[in-house]
Amino acid sequence: MWQRWLLCGGVVGAVYLALPSNNPWAWGLYNVFGFAAAVAIVVGVRRNRPRRAGPWYWFAAALALWAAGDVVYQVQYFVWDWQTFPAPADALYLLAYPMFATGAFQLIKGRISGRDRAGLLDAAIVSTSLSLLCWSFLMRPIAADESLSVIERLASLAYPAGDLLLLIMVVRLITTPGARTASYRLVIAALAAELVSDIGYAVVNLFATYSDGILDAGWIGMYLLFGAAALNPSMRALSEIAPDRAERFTTGRLTLLAVASLLAPLVLTVQGLTTPANIDWPAIALSSVVLFLLVLARMAGLISRVQDQAAQLRALAHNDALTGVPNRRAWDLELSREMAKAVRSGEPVVVALMDIDHFKRFNDAHGHPAGDRLLKEAAAAWRDQLRTADLLARYGGEEFGVVLVGQSLETAIAVLDRMRAVTPHGQSFSAGVALWDGREIPEQFVARADEALYRSKHAGRNRVTAAAPVATARAS
Repeated sequence: MWQRWLLCGGVVGAVYLALPSNNPWAWGLYNVFGFAAAVAIVVGVRRNRPRRAGPWYWFAAALALWAAGDVVYQVQYFVWDWQTFPAPADALYLLAYPMFATGAFQLIKGRISGRDRAGLLDAAIVSTSLSLLCWSFLMRPIAADESLSVIERLASLAYPAGDLLLLIMVVRLITTPGARTASYRLVIAALAAELVSDIGYAVVNLFATYSDGILDAGWIGMYLLFGAAALNPSMRALSEIAPDRAERFTTGRLTLLAVASLLAPLVLTVQGLTTPANIDWPAIALSSVVLFLLVLARMAGLISRVQDQAAQLRALAHNDALTGVPNRRAWDLELSREMAKAVRSGEPVVVALMDIDHFKRFNDAHGHPAGDRLLKEAAAAWRDQLRTADLLARYGGEEFGVVLVGQSLETAIAVLDRMRAVTPHGQSFSAGVALWDGREIPEQFVARADEALYRSKHAGRNRVTAAAPVATARAS
């Protein structure tokens, strides 16, 4: 349906542009566009039933008000010969701007699940630069024109201010997360078409008086594109909350921010080359300061995100994904570090290897998910029996390792017995414990604990066995 709307509207628009601007039929066709677009939005909402219809009704009201302004403009221009400015039509046009902005704001708000700090900062950077452009080349000449009365000056400034507001909303809409559907692109294209014609109209009037012509195509495009956006079925997802996902800092986004950041020195350069005696340094200075602070905040956010990701990667590299305790890699590093510290401090270092008894039988009887729960709950229960300085790590499979510093072999055995008693689901473990002699390398040290573990298993399981001293082990 939306394709037929665009096709028929394009044909009628071409007919309008081919007719003379003062032809009553031409103005009749032009008026059809505005009110038909408002009706098309209402029809689209009724057909597609989006969860949030508010933004669309704001757009429909703005289009209807804009179309009413077109009708009043034709009456005052052709019937009343009202050539002064401002006129009644201007009030209708200017009231449409906040309605467009409200619809866009509600659309943006509906697409964000939480804080979108990165998107907000990006939009602020681009909007600050565009505000400087709008002020320097559109609004400042109007404000400095002493031939205008106060009312004329305010009305003339209100139009670029309204366009700037819409431009900020378009930039914010582009930087928000959410579905990039056909309806989304049509809404952005509609607002862009309006802005192109509005800004073109303002620029032309700075140097001459605009007569109806090619710029009307932009306003016609606005009507057609808004209607097509509402009639397109993808408009249902346009105001849906976007799922949380990792921010992607793309090349296009980086290019946009770079260009926006360079606009302030570009404006300074242009004014220095064209009007060196009339450089608008307060606006340029203010814009540069704001841009610097916004870019600084954006960089701080990126650095914070990189640091968080680095911390997550470190945790993933050193922690076991299932139980959350340190993994084999962290075990090897910590054991070597504690042995090196013990050489200087003289404190005893004890290592224990633990193996859950009959773990395969438990898995076969209860299933692998139950086995995973046993490992997680056992690790949590054992960790509660250890000091903060002690290390519990998953050595591999159902086997765990413990490093105890500053405790005797007898105390370490008592700690292991307490851990064995709190093993969940009625299970138990076998363990081997070894005391470091101060000269062994880590592999030899752990090998003695592993030998003691196998002696526990052969002796009937569910027990803790101390490894033989180094001299005895070598003799045997």
